[in-house]
Amino acid sequence: MRMVPECGADDVTGCAILIFAAGASSRMRGGDKLLESVAGHPLLRVMLERAVTAADGPVLCTLPAPDHPRAACLDGLAVQAVLVPDSAAGMSASIRAGVTAVPQDCSAVMVLPADMPEVTADDIALMLSEHAAQPGAILRAMDRDGVPGHPVIFPADLFPAIRAVDGDRGARDVLQVHADRIRRVALPDHHATTDLDTPEAWADWRARCSSLR
Repeated sequence: MRMVPECGADDVTGCAILIFAAGASSRMRGGDKLLESVAGHPLLRVMLERAVTAADGPVLCTLPAPDHPRAACLDGLAVQAVLVPDSAAGMSASIRAGVTAVPQDCSAVMVLPADMPEVTADDIALMLSEHAAQPGAILRAMDRDGVPGHPVIFPADLFPAIRAVDGDRGARDVLQVHADRIRRVALPDHHATTDLDTPEAWADWRARCSSLR
């Protein structure tokens, strides 16, 4: 696993991208959703490559342990691994660890679960361009039907609130408290809401998206 050091003030521009990959895949009944094949590569590797392609700041990825099989997906990429030894405590543990590792001079952080294979590099780039245009807004992706999903971009002034989240609600409480700052960004089709947590969901998705199998 390649451990990329945190960037200093002279190295960082723009918005950090934080990919969540520390979960247990408990609904996969023994499989690992983030190692499922997408276009011939593990999903996590695909998502990291898309993030690196679109990024204008550092890319970080949470992992449950340095020797976890997912760690190999970071090899050769400019991605900082963020270890979350208490990942079993829920999504909030990953959020706290990930946002704590974001360099302080980043303008914002984009949070993106790794189990969303329809979020493309173009989608990520669109979110980043919207952040450049609306730096004080919370930007939340939505699908073609207006249903909110991911990615979500949080401006840097909200980092302390995000680091204080608890339980398995992730950053939903932060979104509720600051609902007046949320602006929606439309992504194509169901890119913002397609997450694959079960073998059945993977089978259905592959049947629909044969070009990405």
